[in-house]
Amino acid sequence: MTTIQEPMRPPHRLDDVPGWFPVLDQVLFDWLLERQETAGVRGDLLEVGVYMGKSAIFIGRHQRPGERYTVCDLFEGDAPDDANRAESARSYRALTRRAFEENYRSFHDELPRVLQGPSSLVRAELEPRSCRFVHIDASHLYEHVHGDIGTARDLLLPDGIVVLDDFRSEHTPGVSIAAWEAVLNRGLHPVCLSTQKLYGTWGDPEPVQRELLAMARQRSDCHVSVQEAAGHRIIRLKSKGMPAPVFPPSRHARRTTRAASDASAGVRPAPRRGSRVRRLAVDLLPPVVTRAIRNARARRN
Repeated sequence: MTTIQEPMRPPHRLDDVPGWFPVLDQVLFDWLLERQETAGVRGDLLEVGVYMGKSAIFIGRHQRPGERYTVCDLFEGDAPDDANRAESARSYRALTRRAFEENYRSFHDELPRVLQGPSSLVRAELEPRSCRFVHIDASHLYEHVHGDIGTARDLLLPDGIVVLDDFRSEHTPGVSIAAWEAVLNRGLHPVCLSTQKLYGTWGDPEPVQRELLAMARQRSDCHVSVQEAAGHRIIRLKSKGMPAPVFPPSRHARRTTRAASDASAGVRPAPRRGSRVRRLAVDLLPPVVTRAIRNARARRN
């Protein structure tokens, strides 16, 4: 028996987009990207693994004129190996490029540059040292995450930020191994840890950590702890009921709000031109033809 999937309702808010993007990470993305922009840092943006677009939509709000934003995902395409193919079939059956693009266009006028295929495509498509922010949330297999981290290192500006998702989930040990291997052996400096993401840089972490600690300690809705491990200072953050950053509603929500406002003000929507023309044509036809048309309409309804 074939199951017919119900079409997704157009998102009105960012929270309506399916996916996993906790409020703490929204706050951290917002703070880190705005910090770069305030400091005059210019560079491209990259997300590897987009699912339905929730974090991609959020990052896209920070794209500045002259900056390029690139996303990469398999979508419904073929995985490069059996293990990745099994992972995609198990976790991402509903993901299509059309669904991602429709969600993204609900909030933004233009799509980012979309690469459809394995994350290994990214290295050849972007210039070295061109990115200021890279979010890696694609395959959970060690070999692929190891490669994605190497790509991020080559693409990031000296003080750019990389974010590794699912670095400590019980079902993603490959990400954990690749992430901490990068810290111990590949020069990655942790900036902070959230519940699911490791934020790091191949530059000097001290300035961003100092400012981050000052920001977090001023908030009553953020738990902060600082630890030392293997010569690295690690800032651990946890939400205590944080509100999400303000994010503009989608064009669908704006359209609904406008229609509701017009209705409350007694403004009637303009009739569709085609309907008016058809009604006029029926009125001008001979009665016998008019009755035939109306009877046909009644049978259809």
